[in-house]
Amino acid sequence: MRLNLAKVPRELKIIFELLKDESVENLVEKGRYLFTKIDWTLFLKLCTHHRVYTMIYPRLKQLPEGMIPSKVIQYLADKYRNNTFKMLFLSAEMEQLSKKLTEDQIRVLFLKGPVIALDLYGDISLRTSSDLDFLVPFEKLERTEELLKSLGYEKDEYIQSVLGDWKWRHHHFTYFHPVKKTKAEVHWRMNPGPGPEPHFDDLWKDRRKSELTTSPIYFLGKEDLFLFLVSHGARHGWSRLRWLTDIQHMMGQDIDWNKLQVLLKKYYFINQGSQALVLASELLNAKVNTDMTHMVENKKSRGLAQEAIFYFERMVNLHTDPVPDDICKYHAKHLFSLMSPKQKILFLLSCVHPLPEDAETLPLPNQLHFLYFPFRPFLWAWRKTKKETRYLRGQKS
Repeated sequence: MRLNLAKVPRELKIIFELLKDESVENLVEKGRYLFTKIDWTLFLKLCTHHRVYTMIYPRLKQLPEGMIPSKVIQYLADKYRNNTFKMLFLSAEMEQLSKKLTEDQIRVLFLKGPVIALDLYGDISLRTSSDLDFLVPFEKLERTEELLKSLGYEKDEYIQSVLGDWKWRHHHFTYFHPVKKTKAEVHWRMNPGPGPEPHFDDLWKDRRKSELTTSPIYFLGKEDLFLFLVSHGARHGWSRLRWLTDIQHMMGQDIDWNKLQVLLKKYYFINQGSQALVLASELLNAKVNTDMTHMVENKKSRGLAQEAIFYFERMVNLHTDPVPDDICKYHAKHLFSLMSPKQKILFLLSCVHPLPEDAETLPLPNQLHFLYFPFRPFLWAWRKTKKETRYLRGQKS
């Protein structure tokens, strides 16, 4: 049974077609009916929202003159050029950060950005990146922060914590350079917890060296990178199509699929991995080899993939508050459905742990923070009652 795309905008379906690995001749033939009665304004908005304009522009440029409006080509050309400059700048900044950390004996693995643009697409211009994400050993976090501050980076102190829950509830700190306008995310985990993850030493053992810079830059091994990209994309509902094109390109690489399935099962990401394979194969025509077949043909994988179509039916932005209530509710339910039984137990147990909101509701001295555990149900009920009361007052006024 194929995925139901009935509510997906026609313009996004055209983007799916353009992202498929097909010959120019096939694209020209399809273009005779693809590019009729199209809302080009919506098309460009979708290319920008899904961060795929860097891949769409080279494809449209190959088509015969006159098939695509010139203003559309020019808009995409400008976006493509600006992204190329940004990726070159990020590459230089990444090399500087890596050098600085390495000189201080800090092992660093870059998770995204220019290194995976080159690895997956063969050209840093073909993928967008807004920041530099890198992973360091947990015990090196404090020293890493000192080095970043010495380079002019400032920490965004948005994380609040009670009883040290930041260590497992969160996974990175954010730093911003006010002059260079560069953002760096320093990870001590690949994903927010709770839940097991590969140890840094294991990731380091399978690391790869990038060919992008003259100084050594290290990034994740193929199977570890797939695990990271799948967990990251699924956590955000694949609401940016760019994350799925990463999976599409990884599926064409020489990956040890048996090793990967062991990793997916060990760290409870088999549902996310199967979902990604179904979406990439159905929407982008990604190549499915025999080792993946059982992951894309079972009923559960296809059901989870169909749930993700919700995010393609509308331009969902989970990164900018406020996120609409209906989107929040659907996303929370979808993430829970992706969890394995063990993940669900860990998640439910984590809900018992005090939150910063509890400390805001009832401020207590640090030595009495343990009382938030028995008080948590009552504090939650109090906040909920206050919220409903405010809502009712707003309705009356």
